[in-house]
Amino acid sequence: MTERYFVVREDLLPEGILKTEQAKELLRRGDAATVHEAAERVGLSRSAYYKYKDGVYLLEQASRESLATLSMDLEHRSGVLSKVLGILASSEGNVLTISQSIPLQGMANVVISIDTGGMGGTLPELLERLRSQDGVKRASVIGRG
Repeated sequence: MTERYFVVREDLLPEGILKTEQAKELLRRGDAATVHEAAERVGLSRSAYYKYKDGVYLLEQASRESLATLSMDLEHRSGVLSKVLGILASSEGNVLTISQSIPLQGMANVVISIDTGGMGGTLPELLERLRSQDGVKRASVIGRG
């Protein structure tokens, strides 16, 4: 079954879901050191926290979760970067930034930040496509969010 997502006004949400997001915020800010401490401070059981934690996000937090930074070593040949960008475009990854080092010994490191929110496939599938491209010697995720 396909996952479905809903945007729901805060005052309509059950208390357990609201408190889960409050506990996650305490953990993100560093105001609580452990899940136990965060859950206790907002008046939530740890079992409820673990039940909801992977499915509850603030809308603005969810949009940040769709960012990924990729690092690749590319052969210094005409068209290699263009083909990489073509793979990203065909995967519906939106390129945000590109940084390329000066090629040394025929190789250049390229770091690309992408918005993966509209991608049709998964990040591991994208990496596999990039790694199989002629001229790409290495491709990995070096950051999320």
